Amino acid sequence: MIQLQNLTLRRGAKVLLDGASVTIHPGEKAALVGRNGAGKSTLFALFNGTLHEDGGDFAMPAAWRIAQVAQHMPETAEPAAEFVLSGDERLVHLREQLSKAEQSGDGIAIAHAHGDLHDAGAHDARSRAEALILGLGFKVDELQKPVNSFSGGWRMRLQLARADGPQRSAAAG
Repeated sequence: MIQLQNLTLRRGAKVLLDGASVTIHPGEKAALVGRNGAGKSTLFALFNGTLHEDGGDFAMPAAWRIAQVAQHMPETAEPAAEFVLSGDERLVHLREQLSKAEQSGDGIAIAHAHGDLHDAGAHDARSRAEALILGLGFKVDELQKPVNSFSGGWRMRLQLARADGPQRSAAAG
C-alpha cells in the first residue's frame, strides 16, 4: 500500500503539503486533481523517488509502478496501437536487447532475451493493448489510424491507455 503519514512536502520555500495523511490499498485507484502549482507533479516526484519528504513518513512497496498520464497531447503519426504499445518501457527495452543480441550473434543472449520477452508477455501484448484501446471507446478500424488524426479528447484516452498499458506488472495509481 502507499502510505503518507503527517507528510510535509516543499518546493523551495513553498509548502505544498503540510501534515497530509492518506493510505491507498492494493487494487484501489486514485486520481490526483488540483490547480496549477498545487503540488501534483511534486507528489509524483515523491512517488517515483526523485524527491524526498521534508517531514512525516512515506512508504510504498519498491516493486509497485506508478502510472502517470503525460500532460501534453501527443503529436505523432504513429498508429494508435503502436503508440500504446510503445508505452510499455520494459517490453521496448527487452526488444532492444534482443535486437542487439541478434546483431552480435550471441546465441545465449538471444535465448535469454526470448525468455525475458516471454515472461514480459510479449506474445499477447498487442492484443492486450488493442483490447484496452477498444475498451476506451475506439473502433477496430481506428487501431491503425495515426495518433495525430484524433481530437484532443481521444488523444488523451490514448495517453491513458499508454499509461495503464498492456504491461503485466502490478500497477498502482
